[in-house]
Amino acid sequence: MDWGTVTTEDLIEALREVEWSSPPRPLTEFFSRFTFPRSYSKWNSRLKCNLYYYRTNYFIMIVVILALGFLRRPLASVAVLLTTLSIAFLNDSFAGTFSEKVTRTVRQFSPHLAAKMRPALTPVIRGRPSTKRAIFICGRPRWVFVFVFSIVSFFLWFVSCGFLTVLWAFGIGLLATLVHASFRSPNLKARLNTFREEFRSVWRNYSEL
Repeated sequence: MDWGTVTTEDLIEALREVEWSSPPRPLTEFFSRFTFPRSYSKWNSRLKCNLYYYRTNYFIMIVVILALGFLRRPLASVAVLLTTLSIAFLNDSFAGTFSEKVTRTVRQFSPHLAAKMRPALTPVIRGRPSTKRAIFICGRPRWVFVFVFSIVSFFLWFVSCGFLTVLWAFGIGLLATLVHASFRSPNLKARLNTFREEFRSVWRNYSEL
């Protein structure tokens, strides 16, 4: 895959649909080789490739930086957790896995309640869904959880007076991500992973025909 031809919208869509359950890359690989990009096109391609390949590492790094900024503020720590979940719910894989695990846990105590947490069936016309598959969490549309968690976390940010701290912490996390993704040379594993994900995407689209 030529990352230079991948647009920002394509990258965001890929990050939304990709599997996030995979573990982060080892630290020895994450901090192994850094070089200066030779041109803007090389930097642009490297940045997109690393953001996709090391996505879990960057996500954990930003969360850790946010958590370190609020060790002495319990409410702010809860706000960090809720904000993290709100962002993670935007990923299809995480939202589906979270809903499945919560429903499975509830089923052990109340099968009747767990049955109500199942999403509504999508109408099928000629073997295909009539609409694009919507993502549900515990039987409710995903946007409901994202909205509620965002509102609660915003309130906790306001109560804990941690807006300035979170801006600094989040800014440092984004800057660290940008610097690492810009200077980390893509290795053979990253290229092979790119081709594998591209094949899975093509195969998934083919299987839906």
